[in-house]
Amino acid sequence: MTKPRATGTRVLDAALAGCTIIVAADRRSADLATALERRGAQVHRAPALSIVPNADDAELLRRTEQLVASPPDIVVVTTGVGFRGWMDAAHEHGLDERLDAALADAQFVARGPKAHGAIQQAGFTADWVAESETSAEVGEYLLASRIAGKRIAIQHHGAGADGLDELLAAEGADVVSITVYRWGPPPDPEIVRRSALQASSGEADAVLFTSAPGAASWLRVAEEVGALDEIRVRASTGRLLLAAVGPITVQPLLDADLCATVADRGRLGSLARCVIGHFGGGRAPSRYTAAGRVEVRSGGILVDETFIPLSRTAARLIEALFLAGGNVLSRQELGRILPGAERNPHAVEVAIARLRDALGDLDLVRTVVKRGYRLAVED
Repeated sequence: MTKPRATGTRVLDAALAGCTIIVAADRRSADLATALERRGAQVHRAPALSIVPNADDAELLRRTEQLVASPPDIVVVTTGVGFRGWMDAAHEHGLDERLDAALADAQFVARGPKAHGAIQQAGFTADWVAESETSAEVGEYLLASRIAGKRIAIQHHGAGADGLDELLAAEGADVVSITVYRWGPPPDPEIVRRSALQASSGEADAVLFTSAPGAASWLRVAEEVGALDEIRVRASTGRLLLAAVGPITVQPLLDADLCATVADRGRLGSLARCVIGHFGGGRAPSRYTAAGRVEVRSGGILVDETFIPLSRTAARLIEALFLAGGNVLSRQELGRILPGAERNPHAVEVAIARLRDALGDLDLVRTVVKRGYRLAVED
C-alpha cells in the first residue's frame, strides 16, 4: 500500500483539519466555535435566531409580581439559562428578595441537570429532576400526583409553551407561565442563507444546532433558498453531519426527514466531542483505496493519518469520485461539478490533472479509457 506524502497536518494534532463547521446558534456559540477551532476546524457562526432578553418585559414583571402576591406550590424549571435570567430580571427590578420569599416553600421540578444546577445556584433545592430532559417526562411526573387546585409556575424556554401549560391546566392546576427570553430574528439573515447554501453544495461538513427554534428557523431558510433537498441527500450519505445538543433540539430535523445525530448529553461540550469523535474517531464515511483509507472533507482529503488540503474545485471532484464508490464517472458527469463556464471535456481533463498534481504520488484517481475516471477503491 502506498503511503501518503509527508506534507500535511497530522490528525492526531488536528482532528478536524479541513472541516468547515456551521454553528447555527447565538447563545454561547463563541465557546463552541473555540472548542472546534482548537482541533483545526474552520467555524462559521450563522445564528438563525437571536435571543431577546426579557429583563424589561412588562409581561414578565407582571407575572413575577403575581407570584410574589400569590406564591406557587410548584415551580417547573425547563432551562438553566432561563431560570437564571428570571432571577436576574427580578434583581434588576428590586423584586429578588420578595420573589425568593415567595418561592421558599415551593416544590421545584427540573427538566434536566442544567435546570437543576440553576435551581441550586439560586439557593433553592430541586425535589425532582427529569432524566430524559423532556417536558413530556415532567408532565408525566406531575400528573402522577394531585395537582388539581395547585398553583404551578412554569418557566419556559425561548419557544414559549411546550404543551405543559395546557396539560396541567386540564387537570385543574392554576398555571402561571413565565417566558424569560424570547427568540428574535437572526442578527444577519444573509449569513444564514449563505450557510444553507454552503451545507447543500459541499462547502460545509457539519451544521450544529443548540435549540429547537433555531433548528426550525435554519431549516425554513434552507427551504426558502432551495437548499433543503440537497442537504437531505448530503446528510443521508454521511458527508454532511447534522448534530443537535439534545432530543428536543433534534426534533425539527427529524420532522424534516433529515438524518441527524444527538449529542450523548445535553451540553455544548458534549456536542463538540460528538463532532470531534465523528471526524477524528473514524465515524465519518471512508473508502479503502490503493493509497490507504480515505475520508473527504470540504477543504481536502484525509489519507490514513495525513490531511492534504485541496482547492475547492479539486475537493468537489474528489468528493464526487468518493461518493461514486469506485464506479466510473464520465467527463460529462464530472463537468457538471466545475464552474459554469468550464464544463467541456478538456476543462475536466485539466481539473483532473490539477487534482492529481495536488495529490502528489498518491494513486487515487484512475483513468478508464473512453469512459472517464474513478477512485482507486479496493475491496
